[in-house]
Amino acid sequence: MLAAVAPETARHFGRAIIMPNLVPPVVTGAQAHAYHDRIMAALPEGSTFEPLMTLYLTEDTDAADVADAFGRGVAKAVKLYPAGATTNSASGVTDFEKVRPVLETMAEIGMPLCVHGEVTDSAIDIFDREAVFIDKILKPIRKAVPDLRVIMEHVTTQDAVDYVRDTPKNLAATITTHHLIINRNHILAGGIRPHYYCLPVAKREAHRVALVEAAISGDPRFFLGTDSAPHTDANKLQPCGCAGVFSAPVTMSCLAEVFEAAGKLKALEAFTSLNGPKFYRLPPNEDTITLIKGDPLEIDAALPTGDGPVTIFDPGFPLHWRVA
Repeated sequence: MLAAVAPETARHFGRAIIMPNLVPPVVTGAQAHAYHDRIMAALPEGSTFEPLMTLYLTEDTDAADVADAFGRGVAKAVKLYPAGATTNSASGVTDFEKVRPVLETMAEIGMPLCVHGEVTDSAIDIFDREAVFIDKILKPIRKAVPDLRVIMEHVTTQDAVDYVRDTPKNLAATITTHHLIINRNHILAGGIRPHYYCLPVAKREAHRVALVEAAISGDPRFFLGTDSAPHTDANKLQPCGCAGVFSAPVTMSCLAEVFEAAGKLKALEAFTSLNGPKFYRLPPNEDTITLIKGDPLEIDAALPTGDGPVTIFDPGFPLHWRVA
């Protein structure tokens, strides 16, 4: 799988934040270093792609190891998964007091925390889990450790957009390609479309509109996080299918369509290439890409991998922009 999908990300992107929810998870600096080397080995010869590694936060995470990995440049962030919130998140956090020493260390050294922002309480409706997470978990964490720099990953609601906008410092949010395009009707209306199923799940149209407004706004606290997740069709098309949308091959084309439709093409560069590095305290990439508008593209329906085909995200409309 890695050999098939790594070149798809490296084709259009100079670097990416690499999620640590493997089996087993990437918990230590040594594991992150090893995963980094596996990614580099899977890239095409001559590729300049840079994987930016993260560590999976568990209740047994060693704060000293986290600080060491950050200090040596091995890991750029730590990822918080509430236990059971998404794919391979069983090792995530249940008792947030147990990870407070790690969060305090991260605040001291300026290491960001990436958050999968959903509660996992089965009594909470799946469409409400992001909003409840903000109130019940994220706000208390940020109150307890106010200097912690937090990125709310793949936000899906007006609630999250408003929370970021109302917070003057140390908080940002990423928005995925697919959440800018689909709402929950795309998954459920007229038949179930499992290739649109992801976590956090897409919400009402009003929330999608709020995400687009945030993305095109130029506000530096919002930036691209594709959450591009490759699952084989065999794992998506079953009674209990995997959550995830694989968008890497078409993300730039899709985003250009979204931003052009909003009359904000000039805001695309900041959203994809400038705002994220600024929050991560990294220099912008020196290399550039060029987008050209022309006849509709012919997009492959799926990416062949050694494990089977992986369906590529279909936005449901023609794509006229291509990466030159």
